[in-house]
Amino acid sequence: MSWRFDPAHSSIEFSAKHMMITTVRGRFKQWSGTIEFDEAHPEATRVAVEIDAASLDSGQPQRDAHLKSADFLDIEHYPTITFSSTRAEPLSDTTGKLYGDLTIRGVTRPVVLDVSLEGRSRDWQGKRRLGFTATTSLNRKDWGLNWNVALEAGGWLVSERIDVHIEAQLIEEESAASQESQTQAAGTQE
Repeated sequence: MSWRFDPAHSSIEFSAKHMMITTVRGRFKQWSGTIEFDEAHPEATRVAVEIDAASLDSGQPQRDAHLKSADFLDIEHYPTITFSSTRAEPLSDTTGKLYGDLTIRGVTRPVVLDVSLEGRSRDWQGKRRLGFTATTSLNRKDWGLNWNVALEAGGWLVSERIDVHIEAQLIEEESAASQESQTQAAGTQE
């Protein structure tokens, strides 16, 4: 079954330690993706996401400019970040792992997302909706994001570990067969 992300109720956020004492958070404002998910066969789940790296927003323009520069994401040469799932592993009725390939700055590495089904509902149009949370932690150096400054007291200005938190609300897409039968039914009523 095909689903689409509801961008008004979905987010891709990240966090890292600054000076080893505070957590700085940010998000990507522009991204798109597709998902194939069948609740009866979650192991067949397929997800593909493309993120506009220039849409990074940490709430501080100077920091955002640095994160978009060649020191980090290098958006001039690598404007997109992509994720493509390779397999899904259900652990229970509401939890699982989603394995996939994450590409940042032209470097592709495997990642594992811990996924939780948060709930099911129908919207005012009668369309089914699902809510998922997914999390993972990355070592940014695995993708060539090596810039840092040593602190006099020890440690580093920016942590190597980046935590990723995704909230995804999905809306069920109508199948082509369902759309065709609705069109035919409407045509016979004219």
